[in-house]
Amino acid sequence: MASSSSSLTIVACLLLVTICSTNAQLSTNFYSKSCPNLDSTVKSVVQSAIRKEARMGASLLRLFFHDCFVNGCDGSLLLDDTSTFTGEKMAIPNNGSVRGFEVIDQIKSALEKACPGIVSCADILAITARDSVVGLGGPTWNVKLGRRDARTASQSAANNDIPQPTFSLSQLISSFQKQGLSSSEMVALSGGHTIGQARCTSFRTRIYNEKNINSAFAKTRQANCPSTNNTGDNNLAPLDVQTPTSFDNNYYKNIINQKGLLHSDQQLFSGGSTNALVQTYSSNPRRFSSDFVAAMIKMGDIKPLTGSNGEIRKNCRKTN
Repeated sequence: MASSSSSLTIVACLLLVTICSTNAQLSTNFYSKSCPNLDSTVKSVVQSAIRKEARMGASLLRLFFHDCFVNGCDGSLLLDDTSTFTGEKMAIPNNGSVRGFEVIDQIKSALEKACPGIVSCADILAITARDSVVGLGGPTWNVKLGRRDARTASQSAANNDIPQPTFSLSQLISSFQKQGLSSSEMVALSGGHTIGQARCTSFRTRIYNEKNINSAFAKTRQANCPSTNNTGDNNLAPLDVQTPTSFDNNYYKNIINQKGLLHSDQQLFSGGSTNALVQTYSSNPRRFSSDFVAAMIKMGDIKPLTGSNGEIRKNCRKTN
């Protein structure tokens, strides 16, 4: 009996070790000993990038969104295509649109010198998103860390799971719910559109064909976005017409005034279930900031690779 009991104990311990190694929890002090200069290293590069181009802050924030919505926050978006590997960069929501990869490369290079082989690219995206928001005047938060990097990517998942600028309110809600995020969290996270710019191809239909749009606002946007497809497709316009390089709550004020640039933006204030929260955020910037932070932390928890899963890439653009 004793030997049988011991065997059972050993098996139980092995099972516990396996469970712990594969389902390890993220923590805010994950690298406190292994890479103590992590935060300052990332912050320095992000601040430099934003000083050179304020729009880069929004682009870096968007990288984190587009990564997390495809099989979790695993750095898969950063992988380059090769002759034998198809990544996510050429997916419809990403092709010609996502940017900032060179900044991530800079950060990874600096960290590989400071603490080689320690910090994952997935975690770099999470910290960079926070520092980009802070760098443009937004709130800060303690980022949960400990993610590992994917060895795979999914272009089809990127095409299917990343919310589109043409989505209706119900499609937006469904898209976020698929990731375990509520409609309220969707409204808060959409506030990330208080910074950055969008391409003409993303809002052309809205400014020429939709009725729930401020006429003067539409005309202003039409001046730099011709109605003809493939003409001026990449011309840019600010998502927040008032303060496109400041992280604030003007995005919600714009929507109430029918000045949402994207169809999906205006859907948040279109007589549906999210109207009340948009109104709250438009008048209560502190509430928006706190809800945005909570939603960002929750989004960062989407299916992370931990323990022995995945790897720590040496180069964010390719697997080891």
